[in-house]
Amino acid sequence: MAKNRVGIIGGSGLYEIEGFKSQKWVRIKTPFGKPSDDFLTGTLAGREVVFLARHGRGHRILPGELNHRANIWAMKKLGVQWIVSVSAVGSLQEKYQPCDIVVIDQFLDRTKQPGNHTFFGRGIVAHVAFAEPLSPELRRILVEAAGAEGVSAHDGGTYVCMEGPAFSTRAESLANHRAGYDVIGMTNLGEAKCAREAEIAYATLAMSTDYDCWKEEEHVTLEMVLANLHRNAGAAKRVLIRAIPAIPAEPDWPCHSALKNAIVTDPKYWPRKTAADLKPILEKYRPCSPKKTLPRRHR
Repeated sequence: MAKNRVGIIGGSGLYEIEGFKSQKWVRIKTPFGKPSDDFLTGTLAGREVVFLARHGRGHRILPGELNHRANIWAMKKLGVQWIVSVSAVGSLQEKYQPCDIVVIDQFLDRTKQPGNHTFFGRGIVAHVAFAEPLSPELRRILVEAAGAEGVSAHDGGTYVCMEGPAFSTRAESLANHRAGYDVIGMTNLGEAKCAREAEIAYATLAMSTDYDCWKEEEHVTLEMVLANLHRNAGAAKRVLIRAIPAIPAEPDWPCHSALKNAIVTDPKYWPRKTAADLKPILEKYRPCSPKKTLPRRHR
């Protein structure tokens, strides 16, 4: 299994990037159920990459149905150490025009699925630091890549993660706008939390498709979102091709040791089944087991 791969989670069209070579679809079984789809492995811009269509090929999975634990566990199993998310969002502020990119740095949680946003529980307790939920190092690479490609990208912003699948009411949208939040979406928080627990550096290219509905003259529609998604895809591909070679060969950022001081439960109390399920994540924190010795044979 290849190590130190770069993961990409986004829309199905992203795997049609020019230069994505040696493509191979891989099916991964996880202890947490089925991922969104099979994973497309290959090379892009000189690096081993793994792509996942977030909602499945053909866009068959609702935001609230996404199995974040299965998706991120499988990425970890495939040797992914960095994940770039490409996600459609609504803009909550005038300065983020449709087709702009916001390289977010914060989240506000408005979801109702905390159990699907963590690997822990079932006898093992951990509390990862999440004050900076997006990898600063990976964010910087994405911002610089966007600038080099002449893509309009904003450095920093708060992503409001809502439940969906319906878009916001006007009252909700106005409240988020007046509170000064930046963009709104339905998917990225669960990915980011699971990625942090899996010690994967995670960052988002939030692709603005509309102004949500806080502007009186605006009313977000699926037709509008899809049209701007297609326009955004080209910019996202250019940024990815520029950014991927700038990602280090070795995973040595703080995100890559997020569990070092986060696991509360002494390993001697870890339930065997839970520890086995979390093996790709906890492997380096498991104490060395004593070698088994065979009983002496007596004549």
